[in-house]
Amino acid sequence: MSTATSNTGQTHLAYFLAAVMFYTRLPVPESAAHSEHILNKSRIYFPVIGWIVGALAILVFWLANQVLPTSVSVLLSMIATILVTGAFHEDGFADSCDGLGGGWQTEQVLTIMKDSRVGTYAVVGLILILGLKLLALMELAQHPFWLFALIYLAAHTISRLYSSLVIEVFDYVQDIDASKVKPITDRRLEPTEIAITTCFTALPVLLLLIAWTNAVIALLSAALMAWGFARYSAYRIGGYTGDILGAVQQLSEVVFLVAMLALVN
Repeated sequence: MSTATSNTGQTHLAYFLAAVMFYTRLPVPESAAHSEHILNKSRIYFPVIGWIVGALAILVFWLANQVLPTSVSVLLSMIATILVTGAFHEDGFADSCDGLGGGWQTEQVLTIMKDSRVGTYAVVGLILILGLKLLALMELAQHPFWLFALIYLAAHTISRLYSSLVIEVFDYVQDIDASKVKPITDRRLEPTEIAITTCFTALPVLLLLIAWTNAVIALLSAALMAWGFARYSAYRIGGYTGDILGAVQQLSEVVFLVAMLALVN
């Protein structure tokens, strides 16, 4: 192996470990390198985090479903994803609900988003989106396990890709020092890096498309939701924040699940 190849491998390993460290609660070696540059580039592996979270959800569902009803098994799988990510994206969605629902001017929206207190819009939003996700997964779980698993995995993967791609299209509007995700929210990737991160999404999506050709409709529906919500955020506050990215992930995930449910029924 050449030195250049070895260095490239080590660099991407650092990117991957940074992604695991930042986007999940999973442990990484203490020796893992970290810096603002590495954390920014770790976004390449955002869809891979979807693989990890989705695979964990599927495993928990399968194990629980050996002894428990489907509804309880699905709920346990959702709890597993929340625990492994520390409710990272759900928190962004809740803050977005409070900010966009309770604020009128840009400054008001951003101030509310940064407030650690939870308002009515956040509570209602979380109840509705988690409830919708639970019901959709319960219905999807009635189909063959392999199809359910593919849909579940694809939902976690593409929603993270769509959230990441928002950064490539829209402008960042929040004070970096106040942001929860300050190193990555206004840094765009190189075209080759965008291609790499998209390829990480390809396998579950291709398998799903082979199994269910109409799944392209669900992919496009989720993409439209991601773009539409980001566009709405740009209209309201001039761009996106870290919280908006979390909301994009949650919204595109649930739209994909609901669209797939409509297609397979």
